Parts: sequence; structure tokens; C-alpha cells
Amino acid sequence: MTMDKKTIALLGISVLILVGILYFVGIDKVIEALKMANLHLIALAIGVQIFTYFLYTLRWKVLNNVAGIDVGFKKLLPMVLVGLAVNNITPSGRGGGEPVRAYLLYRENEEYTFDETFAAVVADRALDTFPFVVLAAVTIASMALFFDFDTGLLIVMVLSVIVILALLFALIYMCINLDFGKRVEGWIIGLVRRFYKKDTESLENTIHDSIVGFQHTMRVLMSDKKGLAYGLILSFLIWIFEILRVYIVFLAFGAKVNPIVVGEVFIVACLVGMIPLLPGGLGSIDILMIALYSAAGVPRSISATATFIERLISFWMATLIGMAILPYYGSSVLDKISFSGSPEEIDEVNKIESNE
Repeated sequence: MTMDKKTIALLGISVLILVGILYFVGIDKVIEALKMANLHLIALAIGVQIFTYFLYTLRWKVLNNVAGIDVGFKKLLPMVLVGLAVNNITPSGRGGGEPVRAYLLYRENEEYTFDETFAAVVADRALDTFPFVVLAAVTIASMALFFDFDTGLLIVMVLSVIVILALLFALIYMCINLDFGKRVEGWIIGLVRRFYKKDTESLENTIHDSIVGFQHTMRVLMSDKKGLAYGLILSFLIWIFEILRVYIVFLAFGAKVNPIVVGEVFIVACLVGMIPLLPGGLGSIDILMIALYSAAGVPRSISATATFIERLISFWMATLIGMAILPYYGSSVLDKISFSGSPEEIDEVNKIESNE
């Protein structure tokens, strides 16, 4: 597995920003805060995060079952962790790991097409997005009404929610309205013809087959109301446990902060983290969380230390575990995903691997 120089550089910048934050707050104050931490509560926060990984996997398993993709929970869990890790190391608004998950699921059982596995991953992502949009809308309304919030940041958050909703509705509409799907296909093929100078007939056929296969699998998923309801419940539970983890970390440092405030700051930080600037929102999320928690009355040293520990649990733990698992699937999975946009290309890669 290799990371490109840009990703490594961005990760380095992100770490330097975090170190700079700790230096600005005062390393001595941070150390004092760490000394007073309740290690049992920090261990509980780690346990909550691990439990969240299982919830992610269970939701994906439910959607796979609806789509007729029969892959066991034990095999899906490491794929989820790899996907989370790739999300964290790519500045792609938490979406870089989804093609990787789809590819690993496809490679696990070639009885299913890449279009089917990718559709299941996209549906999983959509179910994760819906409760987030609801929580984000409530958070923005609350902050606009009851807090002296920066107007510029408020506008950015509103625009972010609008963009997320537009993409979600466009995806759903493309699967319901076949004509709209054809227009999307025509638009993609138009881009291919403009930038891909070689013979495009084979690639155009691949795009057509992929979109048709994707639409079919998505319609199957959307037709199962029970499966969608179960997945949606799991999605809300995941977000609740994400917020609970942050709250427990603050409790570990003796901070008396309203859990509603914790949730609101966490949602705002996630919105900012979706802007594809730095891997996993590193730096931007940290600065924002520290500033908002400090504004809410939490001492700055506690805000910085709790945020630092929380990010170690939520960001670095998933990243390190996922990257440790990734070589199991092959040392160049990320490179394959970068060029293997079609099932045919992925088939060819797998044949080469199996003969090595």
C-alpha cells in the first residue's frame, strides 16, 4: 500500500497544526490536564468507539442482505475499518473509503458485480447521511436562534447541508427516474469524450452497464422498507454513540458541559470536516472544537486536551487499525482503486493476482 506524496504532506501539515494548537494552549497545562484524567472513562470512550465499529458493520450487513449479497459479519468488519482509514487519509469529505469498501466486498465474492457492491456501499452512506442532515439542521437552527454565532461559518454550514441534501436527492431520483439516469449517463460520457482521447466505445459501454446495474441494485434496496427502517435506526444509534463518546471524554477530564452542547459542537465539527481540505478534517476540526467548547465555558486547557484525546480515539485509532489491516488485502489496493473504475479492469487485476 502506498500513499501519494500529497496525502503524506497534508497529514504532516495536519499534525503540525495540532502540535501548534497544543503549544499555543500550553504544553504544561495540557500535561496537568492529562494527569487528572479518569482513565476508566477514557477506556469507556474507547469501548464506545469500538462498539460503533460493530454498528457500522451491522448496518452494512443489513443492506447487503437486502441486496442479496451474502458476506459474513466477520469478513465485513475489517473492510469497514479499512474504509474508515482511507476516509481519514484522503481529503475527500469522508468519502474516499467507499470505493475501497465496494472493491474489497466485490473481491471477497466475485459472484457479485462491482456495481452491486458499490450500490450497497452508497446506500449505506446515504443512510448515514440522513440522520446527520437532520441533526445538522437542528444544530444550525439552535445556534442561529440561541447563540452569538459567526455569520460566515453559519452560511458555510447551511450551504454544506444544502449540497449534501442535493446530492442525496439527486442520487435517489436517478434510481427512481430512469430518464434522469440516462441524462446523467450522457453527461458522464460527454466528459469522457472531451478528456479521454482514445477509443471510448468500450469505456462508454462500461459506464452504461455500471449505471444500469447500480440503478437496479439501488431500487431493490429502496423497495425493502423493513431493511431501510432497520438501517435508519442503526444510523441514528451510531450518531448518538458518536456524541456519547465525546461526552464521556469530557467527563474524564472533569468538565461540566451540557451533552446537548457537546452534540451541537460535534455536528458542526463534522460539517466542517466534510469540506475536502485536509485528511479527516485534521486541524480544522480540532481548532473549531477547542474554540467552541471554550466559548461554552470549558477551560481552554481542558478543551484542548479533551479534543486531543477524542481525536486520538475517533481518528487515529481507526486510521492505524485500518492501515494495519490493509496489507492483508494486497499491498496495492489503493492504487487499483485509483485506476480500476470498471468491473472489467478489476476482474483483470484479480486474475493477475491469482496467478502470482
